Amino acid sequence: MSGFSRFTPLVNALPSTIPFVGPEAIERQRATKVKARIGANESGFGPAPSVLEAIARAAGDTWMYNDPENFELREALALHHGVSRDNIAIGGGIDGLLGEIVRLVVEPGAAVVTSLGGYPTFNYHVNGYGGRLVTVPYVNDREDLDGLLAAARGEDAPLVYLANPDNPMGSWWDADSVVAFARALPERSLLVLDEAYCETAPAGSTPAIEALIGQPNVLRMRTFSKAYGLAGARIGYAIGTIGNAQAFDKIRNHFGMARISTAAALAALADQAYLRDVVGRIAAARDRVAQIATQNGLRPLPSATNFVAIDCGGDGAHARAIVDGLMEHGVFIRMPGVAPLNRCIRVSVGPEAEMALLEEVLPKVLRTAGSNR
Repeated sequence: MSGFSRFTPLVNALPSTIPFVGPEAIERQRATKVKARIGANESGFGPAPSVLEAIARAAGDTWMYNDPENFELREALALHHGVSRDNIAIGGGIDGLLGEIVRLVVEPGAAVVTSLGGYPTFNYHVNGYGGRLVTVPYVNDREDLDGLLAAARGEDAPLVYLANPDNPMGSWWDADSVVAFARALPERSLLVLDEAYCETAPAGSTPAIEALIGQPNVLRMRTFSKAYGLAGARIGYAIGTIGNAQAFDKIRNHFGMARISTAAALAALADQAYLRDVVGRIAAARDRVAQIATQNGLRPLPSATNFVAIDCGGDGAHARAIVDGLMEHGVFIRMPGVAPLNRCIRVSVGPEAEMALLEEVLPKVLRTAGSNR
């Protein structure tokens, strides 16, 4: 029995890994407490008070399963976006929906086009279902639309991923360019348009819903994890044609959404005044991060997200030394995973106390990192 494995050959070939190491794991490994949690692109500003009240009201009903049709939330989102509720699919954050999309579309060995250094969780799902990643390098720290289009055509790829705004660089394309890219893709290629950061993006960067709602090879992904401050609630949704949205019903976990989380999302969507306030605070904190970077001789990249990528002027080893050095002071940040993006560190915005701690310790870390180069 020594050669027996109950797992599939695909699973046996996969590494035992996760796309991201969480700050909790780093705390355990280093016996160091995180004082500034500014690495996971969460919202340190938190959800609206009205959302916390809704969570408290819903707590007593947590003994019940959530509505398996997610009817009320789909209806609210449909009214918010001006579409039918049948154009909406709900899932456990964008991450959960990405896994379901790959399962729906990708057969073993099929080509999946994405950017080299783009969102690792998407790659994780593609690998997990046996897809073949075809990656296109960034150009000037932006996803290369022409390169992605050429790869999709050349591979006849059934799935293409584009994040706008982008993670991990914070860059973005204007809405007209995104729409033109989507319309130029082969009919066979389903575009996953990840718009997790659209609430924090500048005007003119997010296509209007009606611009792509009738296109059968586009699924737009949205989340309550970023500007709405509900990362721990795990609420994401897809917007697409009725056929695409309803396809999720064939494979999704119908009782997979938490009742409390759904109540939180409904309250968050209803409190657009709080969202506007938070978006303003995010923009101010982005400027604060950029200022801290500049005063330390680093180059902040323009950002349309709730984080700032900062060019540290070296290679990946130098950026890693800065990430590790900041963690020694309790400041948790992350960095892109592949060259040349990994010359940068990535700092999520947060409340002023966390920004002040970054400002205090970054010069000390840079001196140490510089002396070790």
